Amino acid sequence: MPKRSPETAYIVASAHDGRGIADVEGKKVFVAGALEGEEVLFQRRKRRRKYDEAELLEVIQPSKDRIKPRCEVYGRCGGCSLQHLTVSAQRQLKFQTLKDNIQRIGKTSPHKWLDTIHSHKDSGSWNYRRRARLGVKDVKGKNRVLVGFRERYAPFVTDMHQCDILGIPINSMIDSLSELVSSLSLRSKTPQIEVSIAENKVELIFRILESPTNDDIDILKRFSKESNLRIALQSGGPSTIQLLDTGSEEQALNYRHDDHDIVLEFISSDFIQINSEVNKLMVSKAIELLCINKSDTVTDLFCGIGNFSLPLSRYAKNVIGVELQEDFIKRAKCNAKLNKINNVEFFTGDLFKSDNNWSNLKCNKLLLDPARSGALEVVSNIELFNAKKIVYVSCHPGTLARDTDILVNEKKYTLDTAGIIDMFPHTSHVESIALFSK
Repeated sequence: MPKRSPETAYIVASAHDGRGIADVEGKKVFVAGALEGEEVLFQRRKRRRKYDEAELLEVIQPSKDRIKPRCEVYGRCGGCSLQHLTVSAQRQLKFQTLKDNIQRIGKTSPHKWLDTIHSHKDSGSWNYRRRARLGVKDVKGKNRVLVGFRERYAPFVTDMHQCDILGIPINSMIDSLSELVSSLSLRSKTPQIEVSIAENKVELIFRILESPTNDDIDILKRFSKESNLRIALQSGGPSTIQLLDTGSEEQALNYRHDDHDIVLEFISSDFIQINSEVNKLMVSKAIELLCINKSDTVTDLFCGIGNFSLPLSRYAKNVIGVELQEDFIKRAKCNAKLNKINNVEFFTGDLFKSDNNWSNLKCNKLLLDPARSGALEVVSNIELFNAKKIVYVSCHPGTLARDTDILVNEKKYTLDTAGIIDMFPHTSHVESIALFSK
């Protein structure tokens, strides 16, 4: 678009991702980093048919909710988008996003809104991220290897030195990882590092595009020992992940649900929720909302490695878990055996296809925890399950709202309650939970 002069406008609303919305001459302009109620100076950067995107140049009149971001690379790094908001304002923005979606797309409202599920620790909104994918780039112009999240507006690795949303100890090890990769012959052939912070061990997976030398292996093993971290190398897909110290394979990564006397083992390529404390609170809330008792049969769809299934089994008559990925089901079965649980069964099944024999999954209570695409096929055939209560955990308010419309307005369930889960502080990601009944 032709270069335009900076403009001044009043921000009339906020989008879910923290951008402010201005109405300028009848066209919406999304201003990154601007807040509702502010007067700002901005520069338009991209023109769309129905709206424009703009860069914030100056806040002329700030909102009462605006704070100074804690991170020195905030605004450039793509890891966070809401650090300029107070935590309470972040939660209110996410709640409003959920509410708007359920009312507009779902065409309904819950009888009661839940209080936000969030960490109660003083530092709960920081150092929470136990899983992450860090980009790695050997930048000749800087004479160093950059390690960090990708930039917000460009495919570059952010030049950063620490990250306060990453879990301990990785939060303060960005420079150490940079120096480590710099010392390898693979410094230009290592595009990323996967981080897994378990409750018993920390594992780093280095994605490599060439075979390491013996010197590389020695350097990595020495770093592993000195840092008390487990290191693996990955040359291709997940099946190529190999630990440097094969003896450490005996010690599986794990996390616990202490309130339910459950320990779950996992490998670094498994999906787990990235916020350990909030995940525990979420699972307990799901059990509470379902009002589980010893006469209940519960079906857990999209069950993963048993994050909900196994705690549910402590209180139900029996539990059935279904998941597409066979590796997850194997892990779930192993976790059931590890916890000496014999009232849960796990099966593989494609929950995105409607030709499954779902009548075998009949239950009186149902838990859904789908991916961002939601559970369209499941809710469209919900009568096959015969569930009287459904807890739906969602990572996308739009697909939750779409499925709510089907459950409430077509399948005649009642939306009893709904609310947000602050699983990802300082980001625009909205996790939520809803209870339906019939």
